Amino acid sequence: MAQDADFDLEAHAGRLARDGFTVLRDFLSPGDLAEARARIDALSGAHRGRNAFEGYATERIYTLVARGAVFERMVEDPRVLALLDRFLLPGYLLTASQSIRIHPGEAAQALHTDDSFYRLPRPRPAASLTLIAAIDPFTEENGATDILPGSHLWDEARAAEAIAAGGGPGLVPAVMPAGAAIILQGNLIHRGGANRSDAPRLALTHQYCQPWARTQENFFLGIPQARAAALSPRLQALLGYEVWPPFMGHVTGSHPLKALEPGWSPPVERPGTGETD
Repeated sequence: MAQDADFDLEAHAGRLARDGFTVLRDFLSPGDLAEARARIDALSGAHRGRNAFEGYATERIYTLVARGAVFERMVEDPRVLALLDRFLLPGYLLTASQSIRIHPGEAAQALHTDDSFYRLPRPRPAASLTLIAAIDPFTEENGATDILPGSHLWDEARAAEAIAAGGGPGLVPAVMPAGAAIILQGNLIHRGGANRSDAPRLALTHQYCQPWARTQENFFLGIPQARAAALSPRLQALLGYEVWPPFMGHVTGSHPLKALEPGWSPPVERPGTGETD
């Protein structure tokens, strides 16, 4: 990741609280940017959208965190984790990790919030935070993320009215250079923009949620056991290989990290009583 000597945690946290978003201008170093692009290009063609929300002209690669060291580093970037520490409870989880390549001709996404499926009444604190990193520059023409600043503070009626109206004049594109990243509160209204240019727009997103929330991606099934065992302890915890006190996330009464030990088998498959070790 880029070495951001000018990273001001208080300023970024203040903007997140006030506006619902903040921008890390130098999130990726040139080397990491090139590595991320090359890795995504090598995996391209994996998945096109199945509906208008995914985007029929949008290509997504899911479970990105397990597809290269550069993505592992991004997920546990210390600047991002410092901001998450301000807004989420200890033990927060990675809930989604994917690349998003919006091809020319793609329509704008429906306005939405990233934590709406938690069915919590507004106004409320966010149940998740989203990072969107620009691999290509984000412009008004190529599908930059559109945001409604301050909408994370709105009640149900105002949020619903804005979504029904398509955002109105307050909707602004998050224009930023390649290598920058925007961090949104999960209850901020936004959408992927329409790509009216003649070239694709590539980005990736990592989303994090409260430790009590169900994650969007099931990383226990999506990431093979041997691959998960090779990840850093911090990343393993973000994927759910940790106990949220007093005992949420245990595996038949044991710590979930035991499931990554060589030769481990589920207690229900062991001969005898099936009790844990």
